[in-house]
Amino acid sequence: MRKSQLLALIAIFASLNVIFDSLMGVPQFTEGVWYSWIFVIVPLTGIVLGPYAGFLSTFIGVMIGHFFYFRGPHEFLFAFGAPIGAMVSGFLFRGRWKITSAYYTVLLGIYFAIPVAWQLPIWGMWDVYLAYASLLVSAAIIVRNGSWKLGSRRHLLSAVVLCAFVGLEADVLFRIFVFVPCQTYKIFWQDIDVAVLRLIWVAGAAVTPIQVALSILVTTTVGLPLVKVIRKSGILEEDRVLHVVDHLRGRNDS
Repeated sequence: MRKSQLLALIAIFASLNVIFDSLMGVPQFTEGVWYSWIFVIVPLTGIVLGPYAGFLSTFIGVMIGHFFYFRGPHEFLFAFGAPIGAMVSGFLFRGRWKITSAYYTVLLGIYFAIPVAWQLPIWGMWDVYLAYASLLVSAAIIVRNGSWKLGSRRHLLSAVVLCAFVGLEADVLFRIFVFVPCQTYKIFWQDIDVAVLRLIWVAGAAVTPIQVALSILVTTTVGLPLVKVIRKSGILEEDRVLHVVDHLRGRNDS
């Protein structure tokens, strides 16, 4: 692929990330992890562009978007979760499960090594645990088969759903890591104690999964047609994951 084409794709997705990060979320979602609509576009960016270009595109988008919809200087730190989420989705979609598994294992390990974590509702992070379990199952499938077996539309959609889910929860996990183990809840919000943290955990356990579900719906609806269009145009031609579209087309023609 030409460098100019890659830069154009990064710019397009960065612009989309700016738009979604500049849109204020509905009031009912304020108890969740994301205050804007950035969660809608994060996994799609990583799946289409790949881990590195996806990270860069999302990073540019959230940094600019946070200036348009300013949420305080501390939010620029938490915003790093979005490009990390895009990167994780990109890695897993390309079968690189070791990096993704290491990320989850290390951050969860550090979280539970902090005493205050055991004072919060353990079930409050149920969606993160589910993503971790799904990641381990997908890793076992990749190891057994040698790669994703995307020989049918159903399998491809399943992979997109899984990669979107794991990537979004990786974003959530990073924000939790910054908030609790790094103790920014004490640094930036001196009035937050363990009792307040418990309330945040309970509310987040209900609201954040709704945001994740909305994002997965958008990713699965737009993702597969977009991959087909990009593959047909010849952009990202070296990406071996996108060659599955050729295989699907061959099956449909036969």
